[in-house]
Amino acid sequence: MAKDKLQNSVLFPFGFGARALVPDAGSMGIKGANLIDMANIGLPVPPGFVLNTLLGQKIASGQDALESSVRKEIRNTIDELQNHMGRQFGAGPSPLLLSVRSGAAISMPGMMDTVLNLGLNTTTVAALCEETGDPRFAWDSYRRFIQSFAMVVLDLDGEDFEDVLDELRDSNRVETDAELTAPALQEAVQIFLQIVEQTSGKAFPQDVFAQLDLALLAVFNSWNTSRARRYRDMHNLSHVGGTAAVIQAMVFGNRDSNSCTGVYFTRNPSNGTAAPYGEYMPNAQGEEVVSGIRTPMELTEAARIAGLSDNPSMEKLMPKAYETLIGFGDQLEYHFRDMQEIEFTVESSNLFLLQTRNGKRTPKAGLKIAVDMVEEKLISEQEALRSCDMNSLEAMLVSRIDAPPGTAFVAKGLPASPGVAIGEIVFSSEAAVALRESGKDAILVRSETDPRDVHGMHAAAGILTCRGGMTSHAAVVARGMAKPCITAAMMLKIDLASQTCSASGLQLNAGDIISIDGGAGTVYLGTQPIKTPEPDGDLAILLNWKDKSAD
Repeated sequence: MAKDKLQNSVLFPFGFGARALVPDAGSMGIKGANLIDMANIGLPVPPGFVLNTLLGQKIASGQDALESSVRKEIRNTIDELQNHMGRQFGAGPSPLLLSVRSGAAISMPGMMDTVLNLGLNTTTVAALCEETGDPRFAWDSYRRFIQSFAMVVLDLDGEDFEDVLDELRDSNRVETDAELTAPALQEAVQIFLQIVEQTSGKAFPQDVFAQLDLALLAVFNSWNTSRARRYRDMHNLSHVGGTAAVIQAMVFGNRDSNSCTGVYFTRNPSNGTAAPYGEYMPNAQGEEVVSGIRTPMELTEAARIAGLSDNPSMEKLMPKAYETLIGFGDQLEYHFRDMQEIEFTVESSNLFLLQTRNGKRTPKAGLKIAVDMVEEKLISEQEALRSCDMNSLEAMLVSRIDAPPGTAFVAKGLPASPGVAIGEIVFSSEAAVALRESGKDAILVRSETDPRDVHGMHAAAGILTCRGGMTSHAAVVARGMAKPCITAAMMLKIDLASQTCSASGLQLNAGDIISIDGGAGTVYLGTQPIKTPEPDGDLAILLNWKDKSAD
């Protein structure tokens, strides 16, 4: 299909039907274009369709409803999807559930919105219980949908729902949501529905097409949220483009003990090493991995051993799915000629790829990846030079803390983004901005960050979180900003009410100076000495290519 015709299309199906489309990020967004590309080459992508960026621009510019012609085309396409899947949207005996995701033409990881498990209501949750014979799975999916919809579409406070889950875990004497029983999750659903009605003034919508219409409006409008605009301002990106929306059939990482979800980088985004890198969570859905709300497990056995973790790696727990995932990663890296960040789900031992994109990386990692890919004959020297920001060469020389012998660190977490940051502890993004405006450096200390913290992360010298992992929001955004970051420093306990945190028997107050080493994952009291290495071999190679190109 010609590109000009693509630009005028509203809807692009993939993974079902007879139409083969040429990927075009301008009209489909990067996520949609890459999904279409993956479907075209036969990779296991859940079927779905993309609504174009032009429609997203109209909604983000003030159009408050989908046009009737667009709604009709969506419903006709869902009819085709139902026939392909053998499932029915909004009814039993086999209900079809959908995910609705944003997908702009420019990469903005974690900045816009997603709604999962759309299509559940009192009728379909009962049908899902009957079809699967697993009430726990059905009620777990429903409580996830209500929570996601309430936060994204109705703009309710997510802490209200997390507090309910905390109380249910305590009352049922379990550590994780995955251990909550079906009756406990059914209780969560009833409380969640009450929260929605009491807070919003309206009952939770039961009509599945109304759910879809509202979710699409919210996803399109997330282009203009303050966090998305701040991100674009920081990266000198245009505010004009709008986002596409990707609607897919749900696959379930929370289906059973043979299910999981995760994020896989084909190379290490922190140091560029050509080895699989990532995290996963058994019996979970994707937002739990990337949001930082839960701390995930290591993808590889090598990472598990290095992290001294007692939790099983995906490589050991699900070896067949792991091997298949790595093979797909190699295929996608070759296809896109760049390191890939892949979101995936395993449902009952069946692997699905939910998206791929060129992975965010530190300047140091970008240098090594570029040089290695030239040596692997995957890209040319000129492509390698274009892939690296030559103005960031100094940032590629990553500093480390050179503490005197015997100096003990007060906390340790995951080395999410390398480099050293020294500054005053702050517990909010607003405090980080205020401190920077006063000419001082801040270390933003949070249980986890979310997209609303992007301005604080930009203002802070470094980021430290108690939860999350190497692929959480804090880690991905910090690497993109080349900010030192430590995640999952679980020994650190934060008390926002008193503006203090504690670790290793010490209490630290807002305003206290700490030093963090994002390459080692260590936190020290006070100002520590810093050591900056000399240029390494990869940098010398790249500079030599640059000199040759100038001749």
